[in-house]
Amino acid sequence: MQTIFSISTNGPGLYEFTAQVSRWLAEQQADDGLLTLFVRHTSCSLLIQENADPQVMRDLQAFFHRLVPPSDDPNMRYIRHVSEGPDDMPAHIKAAMMPVSLTIPVSKGRAVLGTWQGIFLFEHRNTPHHRQVVAHFSRDRQLV
Repeated sequence: MQTIFSISTNGPGLYEFTAQVSRWLAEQQADDGLLTLFVRHTSCSLLIQENADPQVMRDLQAFFHRLVPPSDDPNMRYIRHVSEGPDDMPAHIKAAMMPVSLTIPVSKGRAVLGTWQGIFLFEHRNTPHHRQVVAHFSRDRQLV
């Protein structure tokens, strides 16, 4: 079973879409199996991260901004790919450092996440985007 989640972003940050994934799994009457998520873009990432304290998301965003600043920052003079703006190449670097796919076990139709875990798209670009995340659910063949 496959679907595509469309996630609208309005700049850098973490955008949780755990609820959409949970609804889709329920609609598919998913039993036990494995869920794979894959983002179809090269300037954003996927993360499983804490979803209880918004400070975690702000701190992650600040850390990666400090680690990989915009290409117009003096420390980034070596960057050559600047035709799409000062946030573009740093976004590619961040996406190369973080996952672009996730694999999550599913039990009794529910993603097996920890108490405080959520599924996030991590947008690295400054401008709004419409991102696509492909979801694929595979049933446990031993149970079929």
